[in-house]
Amino acid sequence: MPSFRLFGRSEAPAPAEEPQPAPRAPAPVADQGVPFDALTEDWRLLGMMRIKGRLSDALNKREAIPITDVSWAPSDGSAAFTPAPGLQAVDPYDLVVVLGGKDSLPPQTDEERTAHRIHKVDYAVALECPPFRIVGTVHLFPGTEPARLLDRTTELFIPVTNAQAFHGERRVGDANVDVALVNRSYLRGVEQLDEGSLRGAGGRPAEAPAPEG
Repeated sequence: MPSFRLFGRSEAPAPAEEPQPAPRAPAPVADQGVPFDALTEDWRLLGMMRIKGRLSDALNKREAIPITDVSWAPSDGSAAFTPAPGLQAVDPYDLVVVLGGKDSLPPQTDEERTAHRIHKVDYAVALECPPFRIVGTVHLFPGTEPARLLDRTTELFIPVTNAQAFHGERRVGDANVDVALVNRSYLRGVEQLDEGSLRGAGGRPAEAPAPEG
């Protein structure tokens, strides 16, 4: 598997003379995997993960995942996407956020989605994962406060629905994102928002608490 050094800034492609629109993650094709849009500390990666089922299940196994049809660009938007055929696998620990749409998950009926969340409480939150900030909704069991997301658990990635990801003031990712899977290892602050704050967060959600230490 390529080492994390491949994501270093020293190997960034030359900036494009004119900004180019980001390509979309490949459309899902039977038996060829699941499309992904992922952010490392420096890079945004688009491609296909050679998995079946949910992205969250594959990521939470904490094992290297084969990837194909990969393009990459600096996550701050300073250069255009270029093909990265040398990236053939990714370690989930290297991914800060993975953005997904409805086509990245197995189909569910409304009844199945309701049953999955029936015992959970919805919280609007702003999550600090420098250099990124994610605003959206987390679904927690009653009695669990959003600040407990900072605790280390067996589940490495936190699902955030109705999510928006930002790099500073800049929105990152496709507008049709349904879920952001946030790596707890990079989580440095959590702020609970009211629904009005969530709707009006725009590119600058409220400041999350500074990490201790």
